Amino acid sequence: MYGWIWRRLPGNVWIRALISVVLVLAVVYVLFQYVFPWAEPLLPFNDVTVDDQ
Repeated sequence: MYGWIWRRLPGNVWIRALISVVLVLAVVYVLFQYVFPWAEPLLPFNDVTVDDQ
């Protein structure tokens, strides 16, 4: 899959590396801004098994 993406990117090696970094940063941004906040209420992070006694 990564080889396919690498071959489809335009430019030489340095341009491809720069575009790859920008794409990774864009994916991380979308995950933190939209996907993780949407999924947080669905995940059991607040279900603790230790009681305060």
